[in-house]
Amino acid sequence: MLTLTYDVGNIWLDALLGVLAIVGLMTVGTLALIWLERKVSARIQMRLGPMHVGPYGLLQTLADAVKLIGKEDIRPRNADRWIFELAPFAVFVPVFVALVALPFTRDWAVSFLDLGVFFVVAVTGLSFVGFLMAGWASDNKYALLGGLRAAAQLISYEVPLVLSLIAVSMIVGSLSLSEIVIYQGRVPLFVWQPLAFFIFFVAALAELERQPFDIPTAESEVVGGPFIEYSGIRWSMFFLASYTGLIVYSMLGALVFLGGWDWPLGRELGLWWQLVLIVAKTGFLILLFMWIRFAMPRLRIDQLMSYCWKVLIPLAFLQIFLNGLVLVYDWPDIMLLITSGAGLLLAGYVIDRAVRVEPRTLRLVPAGRRAKPAPAGAESGGT
Repeated sequence: MLTLTYDVGNIWLDALLGVLAIVGLMTVGTLALIWLERKVSARIQMRLGPMHVGPYGLLQTLADAVKLIGKEDIRPRNADRWIFELAPFAVFVPVFVALVALPFTRDWAVSFLDLGVFFVVAVTGLSFVGFLMAGWASDNKYALLGGLRAAAQLISYEVPLVLSLIAVSMIVGSLSLSEIVIYQGRVPLFVWQPLAFFIFFVAALAELERQPFDIPTAESEVVGGPFIEYSGIRWSMFFLASYTGLIVYSMLGALVFLGGWDWPLGRELGLWWQLVLIVAKTGFLILLFMWIRFAMPRLRIDQLMSYCWKVLIPLAFLQIFLNGLVLVYDWPDIMLLITSGAGLLLAGYVIDRAVRVEPRTLRLVPAGRRAKPAPAGAESGGT
């Protein structure tokens, strides 16, 4: 548990401290991430970013939070009141609960679960319900369209995400995040499973609805997505859930693929070095997510869905099949790298071919111009 020891008399106090720790991590971390993303995007786009509110603009995000809290909470007249008000919580709570199962160090976690991977994937996969609720209850066709797109995207990309984690769990022989981290004491699983890491990273991008997979919430697509009718604090809860999810998926990737708090020398150097490792690896993945957002163009909805079902899912099944061959026939560990690396090269080849294919051209007929009638006998095959 988060506290080192407890007895039956203070178990509730221990649970309260764990919840407060998660709330503190979530709120402070979200405020810091919003400021950081503004600075990263400004650097990529050759701008200054926030710099006036507080030193280096550090208080800009706090000022935005105060502004959102003070805004009027507006609800459409024909909206379903209860579903409309509960939708932000249906998006926010699953991501918040996922932090419970993530170990920060060997001894620090809110709860060490034997099925930690299963728990994180299960609870984060429920967030699509909130998007559907928000879209349906808003009494707005654009919100409904955004909610349906979000649900389709989240359900689809959950499949390759889960399959990539199954491929890793096959090698370790456990769904416990702590055991997966300990298994990487010498070599992180990113080395043995580059294809699984690639699938996990891309699927996490889609689960977070970050560019190039931000179609459900992009203003240029459906004018803001399922929360177009939300304002003030309820609107901010959707983005609070998004940035909390960024922490969750980055930390999950650091634990499963980058050695978490154990590699390198985590057990030898102790608690504070373990904290440095997990923060550094999680921060690296967060920066990678941010960089991808401002470096990639947005996909079309048909490209987004085709990429999942025609590329990522077959590659994920291929990774599981190759891992099964290595484990069943007791091949040396280097075969994990060879087979997964070959799969990653195949993924690169498929993506390169898809990018190089010329898009279909549509012949547009100007308004008012009617098609010429077919010659007599053309339909019957006459001369």
